[in-house]
Amino acid sequence: MGIACEWCNSRNVELITDSVFWELPDGSRAIEITATPTYSCRDCDMIYQSEAIVKEIENHLFLIDCKRVGKVIIFEELMGIPRLLKKNYFDFSADREG
Repeated sequence: MGIACEWCNSRNVELITDSVFWELPDGSRAIEITATPTYSCRDCDMIYQSEAIVKEIENHLFLIDCKRVGKVIIFEELMGIPRLLKKNYFDFSADREG
């Protein structure tokens, strides 16, 4: 029993790593994040990141000094950059979930 594809609901989904391209929170530039956890559906050929990974990337980019990030960075390396704040104080979705 595996993960269901978010697009076609198939269970024929594989967890892979892939590159994603992300605009920095200040809109100054885009970066490539390599080796990002990604789902690949063998039935509909959709390749996508889970909502949790998307939120993790967005929050982390918001909380770090993005000047330290080059044009290309490995996902784990990005997540290892120390945060300037403990959490994203502008993300109220966590308050609504609990």
